[in-house]
Amino acid sequence: MTVMMIRRWAAAAAATLATAGLVGSAPSSWAVPSTPSTASSIAGPVSATELPEPPTAEEARAELAELTVAPEDDVPGYSRAKFPHWATQYGTCDTREIVLARDGDQVAQDGQCRATVGSWRSAYDGAVLDAASKVDIDHVVPLKEAWRSGASQWTTAARRAFANDLAHSQLIAVSARSNRAKSDRDPSDWQPDLVSYRCTYARAWISVKHAYALTTDEEEHAALTGMLDTCA
Repeated sequence: MTVMMIRRWAAAAAATLATAGLVGSAPSSWAVPSTPSTASSIAGPVSATELPEPPTAEEARAELAELTVAPEDDVPGYSRAKFPHWATQYGTCDTREIVLARDGDQVAQDGQCRATVGSWRSAYDGAVLDAASKVDIDHVVPLKEAWRSGASQWTTAARRAFANDLAHSQLIAVSARSNRAKSDRDPSDWQPDLVSYRCTYARAWISVKHAYALTTDEEEHAALTGMLDTCA
């Protein structure tokens, strides 16, 4: 995957967000993320904390202050099928395969874009994974959490864009164990085992909720504030 190809799918993701029914046009903060300066067989190994980079702690604090604080709305009818994923991004490459290539080290892919070789370090718990089958692609803001925070009112196209968002810090390759432990819990109920990653996790969570104008409840807001306090 060349740098130009990365730019194209990132731009397409941003354009989809603007037209999927969430808002009339994309906010200026929904910028296409920077791309790696070099490319490997598909996409140069790039840490998930670098592509795309969440806002700084200072920016995250400002975004957190702008989020609407409200109780979660447990609207009936949620299902993962209402957030279609993983979408084809180009050729035979879907969102999962792109994130595997982006977040892994020395990733090689076959003609169907499937990761056949590589290793991945899970940012949530530090586990090193030697096969793609051991890797989950986590939605930083879980789909059900989004549903309870405003996404139940979105169109299916908007939810599809959210579930496949490559333009924000919403998707990350992690261990299956950590992803299952997290489930659909927010930061008041679950935080990464690696304390050193909690600052980045809070920044990413806030960035996604802010970009999509999702609400936050009081306990979640307090937990995020505490996590930002761990930022150096």
